[in-house]
Amino acid sequence: MSSPESKDSAIGKYISILYRYGRSYMDQRMSEYSIGSGQYSFLFYLYSNDNSTQDKISSSLCVDKATTTRALQKLETLGYISRRISTSDNRINLVKLTPEGRLLCEELKDYSKIWESILLDNIPIEEHSIIKSYLKILAENAINNKLTKE
Repeated sequence: MSSPESKDSAIGKYISILYRYGRSYMDQRMSEYSIGSGQYSFLFYLYSNDNSTQDKISSSLCVDKATTTRALQKLETLGYISRRISTSDNRINLVKLTPEGRLLCEELKDYSKIWESILLDNIPIEEHSIIKSYLKILAENAINNKLTKE
């Protein structure tokens, strides 16, 4: 039988807290740009992977195609990205950051670094890479489980 303390230490609870507070933090920082936390992962992805296809963006961010389409439409309307049809295959849209989108990413990277420093406060610096490594493993486990269950 589990004790009440073990129920409070369930990993899902802490993941949920981090997710909610992280979204709230980024939403507050990005409100002046008319975007929310639902779009910034797309901007970050394109910052490192310009001229990606919509399908590649969806699979890399582990989101469905409809979510990607909605996020990209909003970012395009705001002038942060541009989409063009591939010259080799007219069924494929290539997505690229605009100069405004690139500048926005620089600012968002600063916000992201601040959030990371908030999370890692009171944790010895030598343990930061361990935490990041475990978080990566948790994410990979979640992805691998999703793929095998479908």
